[in-house]
Amino acid sequence: MTEAEWLADGDPTAMLDFFKREADGRKLRLYACACCRCEWDKLTDERSRAAVAFAEKYADGLLSDLSLWEQCSLATTAWGERVRSGGTEDVTHIFLLARTATEEALRLRRRAYPPYGLPALPSVMRDILGNPFRHFIPDSSWLTSTTVGLAETIYEERAFDRLPILADALQDAGCEDADVLGHCRGDGVHVRGCWVVDGVLGKG
Repeated sequence: MTEAEWLADGDPTAMLDFFKREADGRKLRLYACACCRCEWDKLTDERSRAAVAFAEKYADGLLSDLSLWEQCSLATTAWGERVRSGGTEDVTHIFLLARTATEEALRLRRRAYPPYGLPALPSVMRDILGNPFRHFIPDSSWLTSTTVGLAETIYEERAFDRLPILADALQDAGCEDADVLGHCRGDGVHVRGCWVVDGVLGKG
C-alpha cells in the first residue's frame, strides 16, 4: 500500500488489510463500531445497539471485559430471536464486530462466522487513521482550552457538525496545517476515533 493508493481509494481489501496492520486495538475496535453505526437504521433491536455503545466505551477503557460480554450476550439473544422468527436477515449480528475488533478476534470471527468479516469502508478508515505515512502530532500551542473543549464535546456527543468550528479554533491557535484544517472542514465521513479529534485529545 502506497501513500497515493491510501489517499485515492485504492483497492478496498488491500486498504483494510493495511488498516488492520497500522491501527492499534482501540482504533480497530472503534472502526468496527463505526461500521455498525453506518448501518444503524438496520440495527432494529435496542440490545444490539447497546452492544455497540458499550463496545465504544470499552475501547476507551471505561468498561470491564465482563460488562462488554454481558451486553454482547444480550445482542446474541436478539439475533437468535430474529433468526427464529423467520425475519429477513439484517445486521443485528454486527455486534460480533463491535465485541472484539482486534487482530486476534477478527481472525477468530472470520473462522467462526465467515460472512461477517469487517467491511472495507475507505472513507471511515481514513477518518480514523488519517494519513499513516504522515503522523499527526499537534503543536502544544494549538491545545488551548477552547480547542480541547471542542474536541471533547465532538468526541463524547458525536457532534461532528462542529468540526469546522474546531478548525477555526485550531487556526486561531496558530494551526496552518492544510490537512488538519481541510479534514475538519470537509464533508467526508466522520466517526468516533477521527484522527484530528484524537490528536487534539492525545488519544491518537
